[in-house]
Amino acid sequence: MISMRRPDWDEYFILYAEIAKLRSNCMARHVGAVIVKENRQIATGYNGTPSGIKNCFEGGCPRCKERIHGRIKSGDQLDRCLCTHAEANAIMQCALFGNAGSTRGATLYTTFTPCLECSKMAIGVGITRIVVLGRYPEDVTELLKETNIQMTQLDHSSLKKWITQINQDPEFSKTPSNQV
Repeated sequence: MISMRRPDWDEYFILYAEIAKLRSNCMARHVGAVIVKENRQIATGYNGTPSGIKNCFEGGCPRCKERIHGRIKSGDQLDRCLCTHAEANAIMQCALFGNAGSTRGATLYTTFTPCLECSKMAIGVGITRIVVLGRYPEDVTELLKETNIQMTQLDHSSLKKWITQINQDPEFSKTPSNQV
């Protein structure tokens, strides 16, 4: 029998959240989220301006522009931000595509601890576990504990071996770089 190590479920789905954040159009911070039920991905989200509004990096969000130029500090005047958070986008995807009931008992994987508003949404739709990579300055730990949502923080370094393995895959290396 061949010995083979695969990512555990948390590593596997947080890698998907890392990929989702690549679609972010926010100038201030890139965040990705994935909602999973019974080890099946049911929604993804990334932060950025809502559909139909000019992308943040194209000037769609005046607040982010002010923050990038140092006129607003991180966390200040969030009510002026047009960007929707990754977690909120994933939750809205469930509603938009008719699988909103699937969130009860689901796990939310996110590259950053959810803010207060996204935490309230997670509570409201019945998410019971949140897995994160990084910490947001706003601490929602007590709120999540009060509602019995388990929060787990993964060590980002645990993903490096999987990212390295993707790049070392023999099939990957056979593809000429100009034919991707």
